[in-house]
Amino acid sequence: MIDEAMTARARKIAEARYGFLWHLPLYLIINLGMVGAWLVSGQGFFWPIFPIFFWGIGLVSHYMAAYRGPSLGWIDRETQRILAEEQRRRQS
Repeated sequence: MIDEAMTARARKIAEARYGFLWHLPLYLIINLGMVGAWLVSGQGFFWPIFPIFFWGIGLVSHYMAAYRGPSLGWIDRETQRILAEEQRRRQS
């Protein structure tokens, strides 16, 4: 039987990845639209750089949280380390 905590953690990771898979195409479509609007409007100052850059920071952080977050092995090891510390404190 799979532990409920592991199932909940896996579900959270799956939801983050699903969210990222929607976030990326929206980022591309909307920013391409803004670049298109910039091209049509006379190509003055390249104002789409601001949403591209700042939204891009959010997109990268969303990717990191969904695909490059702490691995389950690290979380399990850290949990065991914390539990061992707590047990040592109680025994002293």
